[in-house]
Order: sequence, then structure tokens, then C-alpha cells
Amino acid sequence: MGITIGEITRGMTLVYNGNLYEVLEFEHVKRGRGSAFVRAKLRNLKTGQVITETLRDSDNLEAAYLEVRPMQYLYRSADTFVFMDKETFEERMIPAAVVEPIVGYLLEGMEVTGLYYQGQLVKVEPPNFVELRVVDTPPGVRGDTAQGGDKPATLETGLVVKVPLFVQVGDVIRVDTRTGAYVERVG
Repeated sequence: MGITIGEITRGMTLVYNGNLYEVLEFEHVKRGRGSAFVRAKLRNLKTGQVITETLRDSDNLEAAYLEVRPMQYLYRSADTFVFMDKETFEERMIPAAVVEPIVGYLLEGMEVTGLYYQGQLVKVEPPNFVELRVVDTPPGVRGDTAQGGDKPATLETGLVVKVPLFVQVGDVIRVDTRTGAYVERVG
């Protein structure tokens, strides 16, 4: 189904030049003369490559409708990640380049969402919030309060997030996977 540039949104999946892309960022540009266009940063869902394109209404843009299925992350093997489709119990191997944006949120056994296009797994999304253990963070300074700034913390997956000064090594924190931000301490 063809779409216009006015319908482009962040997170949308497009078929452009025969390839499947996710819209990472976009900016509508309307000049005084001439037609409007969209400057978009797109991620190829097959290769993981990010490109910047100028899109016009004359371009052949098509919205890609993705089928959503529950999956489970099993393990990493060299440069591929292995997931199990929870409906068919098939194991799917996905290149690291495609999974790269969510690697810091994945724990073995975690439930994730698989997005399929024409029967092919093209993207994996983690839950909106994940709970991860802090494995390294500098100690808070005496006199610090809950409102008193933040510090970096390395989580069990290798992800580094900013946390309040009261968070310590061994704490379990909730992280928003859409923004990569600390939400709360849960244990």
C-alpha cells in the first residue's frame, strides 16, 4: 500500500527501493518554493545498516505490515543471536547487526516480540521495561540524596545507564528499553 511522506512516523516500517527499513528519525522540510520532502534516517532490517535519505512523494514508498509473534531469547553464538518462536518452536538465527540496538537489554530466557514480514523474521523487540542487576558503579558520596544527581552503572548485560547516586552494586533496577533510561530500583 503506497503512502505519502506526510504519513511517515518514527518506528514505522517501510519498503523503499525494494528493501525493508525502519524509520529511526525524520524531519519534514517545506521550502518556500518547490515541493516538501522528508529527511529520514532509516535502518535496513536485513543488514542493520543505517542510511540517511531524502524522501519525496514521487518516491515509491510502501508501508510494510508486520506480523507480531511471541519469542524467547535463547543464546548468542559468535555473531548471531538465537531466538525461539513460541508458536512454532522453531529456532531463528539473527545476525548481530540486526539485534545490535537491543543487545544491552537481552538476558537468556527473556520473552521478546518477533516481527515478521512475509514470513521472514525481520526484527526483535524487547519488552518496554526490563529488570537488570547492577554489576559495577562507583560508590555514592556521603551526604548524597535521592535528588542529588546521577552516576554511570554497568548492568549484567554490559549496558551502561545513568542511575541515582543511591543505587549500589547488586541492586536490581528497571530500565525503559525505548529510551535506555533508569526508571526505578526494584531490589
